[in-house]
Amino acid sequence: MTVRIGVIGTGAIGRDHARRIQSVLAGGEIVALSDVNRASAEAVRADIAPTAEVFATGEELIASPRVDAVLVTSWGTTHEQYVLAAIAAGKPCFCEKPLATTAEGAKRIVDAEVKAGRRLVQVGFMRRYDAGYVALKQAVQAHTGAPIMVHAAHRNPTVPQAYITPMAIHDTLIHEIDVFRWLLDDDYVSARVIFPRKAARSHGKLRDPQIVVLETAKGVVIDVEIFVNCHYGYDIQCEVVGEDGVARLPEPMAIRMRLGAKLQNAILTDWKDRFVAAYDVELQDFLKAAARGTAAGPTSWDGYMAAVASDACVAAQETAGEAVAIPHPARPALYA
Repeated sequence: MTVRIGVIGTGAIGRDHARRIQSVLAGGEIVALSDVNRASAEAVRADIAPTAEVFATGEELIASPRVDAVLVTSWGTTHEQYVLAAIAAGKPCFCEKPLATTAEGAKRIVDAEVKAGRRLVQVGFMRRYDAGYVALKQAVQAHTGAPIMVHAAHRNPTVPQAYITPMAIHDTLIHEIDVFRWLLDDDYVSARVIFPRKAARSHGKLRDPQIVVLETAKGVVIDVEIFVNCHYGYDIQCEVVGEDGVARLPEPMAIRMRLGAKLQNAILTDWKDRFVAAYDVELQDFLKAAARGTAAGPTSWDGYMAAVASDACVAAQETAGEAVAIPHPARPALYA
């Protein structure tokens, strides 16, 4: 079965996902497009999906009988309304993170999906599909013993002036917040944020770097360095210390050279290059599930729990290193 896909939001990520579905992956076809900037949707139709229909609004796209499933890749503030509309229409929906811009909004999506009685939403936490993280999870489960500590870092070479302190949580750490829950099969109970000396490349509305310390229900302590003006490259690090050993996230494949009296290898500078294969795997998983009228992968509940933890981390940015509790609500049976 070929799943007929409508894409809401045809900016960089929407365009790239449309290209994947139309030209790289099996089982899907782009039949509908919508963007607040109609010219953007028209450009994607011309370049990628020539038979797609362009709709004036996302709601009209979702309601179209031509559309079997929906990709929401629009601005984050619009995600909730489109995901809720897809659930109401009974159509599988892939939503890029964030599921909603508030925990309350994400909970409304959870409640709607539970009321519908079946999985319809997959959240775009692509790190769960990265080969390195999959291998790390297997090593933790099979070899290193019960996890005790996690040391991690999320470094970007630079960010724009519009990037401010809370975005280090909502836009950057959000990936670690989700992938560590999955990696450890655990939930968070508290968060602290510590600010070292401010880096010279930061600006007035951004305190950079920052260190987030998370504690889990099982007693694992996680420290994550967020440094978004590190200058040298895009660098994702993760080390799990267990009862019996230590496992590290593998580095991206790179050629090591002996050149100019130096031993060296290149470091990536673009996050899209670091996780390009993971995007392919996650969308193929969505297409496979959508063909059955359902969704796979990260759930609305995962999106909600990530939002709850994110809100606590942002609150912790204002508490001078003191811990902020993270609520741990009961998981609905639909997501068991």
